Amino acid sequence: MMTDKGVYLQAADEIRQEKEQELVPGKVFMSRLKRDLSFIIGPCSLESYDHACEMIERISEIVGNKNWIYKSSFDKANRTSHESNRGLGFDRAFYIFNDLKNKYKIPILTDVHEVWHCDVINADVIQIPAFLCRQTDLLQAAAASNKPVNIKKGQFLSPQEMKHVVDKVKHFGNDNISITERGTTFGYNNLVVDMRSFQIMSEFGYPVIMDCTHAVQSPGGLDGKSGGNRDFAPSLAYAAIATGYCNGVFMEVHDDPDNAISDGPNSIKLDDLKGIVDKIKRVWLANETR
Repeated sequence: MMTDKGVYLQAADEIRQEKEQELVPGKVFMSRLKRDLSFIIGPCSLESYDHACEMIERISEIVGNKNWIYKSSFDKANRTSHESNRGLGFDRAFYIFNDLKNKYKIPILTDVHEVWHCDVINADVIQIPAFLCRQTDLLQAAAASNKPVNIKKGQFLSPQEMKHVVDKVKHFGNDNISITERGTTFGYNNLVVDMRSFQIMSEFGYPVIMDCTHAVQSPGGLDGKSGGNRDFAPSLAYAAIATGYCNGVFMEVHDDPDNAISDGPNSIKLDDLKGIVDKIKRVWLANETR
């Protein structure tokens, strides 16, 4: 998906000049993440402005206005097949994210795939995809944005190895970091979550998050696309919170996941979200190690 970098650099500069407090929402969320249970919730892919509005409004009714951030991807650049839908792309997402932030006053998290995305994407928290978590140039660009950086642990890495990834972002001058566990490759087309990883990665000094929906993926397991089983996602969320070393939960949620353009099989049904969030909160409160 090619676009004119210069156009968006200029637009981003104009937005930054108009909003001196642009960096505040993401940093406020990260500050809360360090103190209290927090959530990253939204559909895998940005499908339309209207769909995003509906999702934000319904999620807000369930979670409340604090301690959650809306997530959505503008480009699913690592799809299994070239025939898969990659999403709306950077061009449309740039303005949709701006409109959503203005309308709902809610921080937005999105993932980046190229260095120049970090300079111009109109989101409050930059996410480094798991497949790209060791790409030094991308980590350097994300750090230079001065925005909080959420790093997905690669499916191919041990939790201990994530220290080197975190150290790269710190080295490049950004100390506003979170780490997200999303499972480890276990044979073909399967992932497993080692619950020890939360304690190990918490020792790096940054919040650790459980991505319970990507952890139940079956990568590339549906003949040209990824499968998964959303039924197991809540159990992973509860278990991660119960360790006492997990600061928040990342959940991909959709009102009609069976017809979502990306990651439908592992996405939680919006109608089920309230019960899952309520139970996560009960586990958090019952955890005596906090």
